[in-house]
Formats: sequence, structure tokens, C-alpha cells
Amino acid sequence: MIRTLLAISACLAVLGGYAADLTWLTNLTKAQERAKTDNKAVLINFTGSDWCGFCIKLDKQVFSTQEFADYAKEHLVLMKADFPRTTPLPEDIKQANAKLKTRYEVRGFPTLVMIDGDGRLLGKKVGYGGQTPAAVIEELKGWQKK
Repeated sequence: MIRTLLAISACLAVLGGYAADLTWLTNLTKAQERAKTDNKAVLINFTGSDWCGFCIKLDKQVFSTQEFADYAKEHLVLMKADFPRTTPLPEDIKQANAKLKTRYEVRGFPTLVMIDGDGRLLGKKVGYGGQTPAAVIEELKGWQKK
């Protein structure tokens, strides 16, 4: 029984590591260039990574799953616009994130914004209510069909 539990734990650790391999860019220009090259959409995650409880839940319950990683690697260029309270950010990233927050009229965290490679808005959602990775992915797919 203990061996079985250890084997299951090892498998879960490997799967969790897989999802953690996602790359979140911090530069919108680079994200859009990659989106154009790869024919993908850009998903911008406006987050307060070190203080926003729902942002942390979204990261753990959705973004850190294999299901989301599989979808994102195929369809998305990921970008994080972070607004931490205790984690230092370089000044240029702080300023760029503030401009993006204004541009996309972000009023709460988390906010997800999807754009195409040319910057056209495809979808926007404020908040996270505990949706499953599958439900979040379905919503993102709907935005991409617009």
C-alpha cells in the first residue's frame, strides 16, 4: 500500500512539473510577435501574484495543471502582467504593466485578457470563481472563435 501511494505521489509530482514548464512572458511586444509567428492568441494574466487570493487559486487550480499546459502550448502565448506587493519587479516592467492595466481597463484581479497578434481584443474576464481547468479552457476557446 505504501509503495502504491509513493508511486502515485511520484507520478503527480512529475505531472505538476510538466505544467510548471509553461513560459509566461512579461513583454507585450514580444508576446505579440510570437503570437503572429506561431498563429496563436496572447493570453494576458493580470495578477497580484503575492497577495491576491483568487489569483493564487487560479494559478494553482488552473494554470499549474497539465490540462491547461497542453492547451496553452498548442494555442496560446502566455503573458503575465503582475502587480505584486512584496515581490520586487524591475521598474520598466512595473511601468509597462501599469500602461497595460490602463489600456485594458483592468479594475480587479485576476483579469484575463486575450488578444490576437495585432492587439485586437478577443475576450476579457474579471475574477476567478473556482472553475475547473476544462471550463476555463472552453471559455478561452470561445474567445478565439470570435
